[in-house]
Amino acid sequence: MDHQLFADIYDAHARAVYAHAVRMTADPAGAEDIVSLTFLEAWRLRDSFDEVASHRAWLFGIATNVMRNTRRAARRHNDAIARLPPPGAVPDVADVVVSRITDAAQAAAALAVLTRLRRTDREILLLHVWSGLSHDEVSQACGVSVGTVRSRLSRARARLRKLAAAHLAEPPASRHVPASRTAREGNL
Repeated sequence: MDHQLFADIYDAHARAVYAHAVRMTADPAGAEDIVSLTFLEAWRLRDSFDEVASHRAWLFGIATNVMRNTRRAARRHNDAIARLPPPGAVPDVADVVVSRITDAAQAAAALAVLTRLRRTDREILLLHVWSGLSHDEVSQACGVSVGTVRSRLSRARARLRKLAAAHLAEPPASRHVPASRTAREGNL
């Protein structure tokens, strides 16, 4: 089949196929897609076109099959979507941002007052919390019993929380500015 013959068939039957699709689907936009798919399929089957008695009936048959396939695909899609678990609640972004700001402020306050802890408490806290050592490993590193590590760690955490809360309660201008990093490292 040559291109001109196919174009002539399109011109002669496209409106009828569109009207048929609108009647079947009650969806003008969807009917346009059906017309496109119908003529795409007709082009694919163009070798059998010479055997067709009525071009119009042949195109309507293709359009009907396209609509069935489209409905079937839509039904399968909807069934698949229905099987998905319902979406969870979407967290409020503002809450996440406030939480991060609060966490950052608390961490900064903890770092600012860390040097106010006793050296032994600071040592155990840094080894356990920042270095990630277990109680047994901190015990070995410091040469003290595990019970001593636990009590110092508990005392250091409580003192650090108290100092950090006090630091955060101070107006920013009057907050104690920690010593330089090199000076802090010397106290560790």
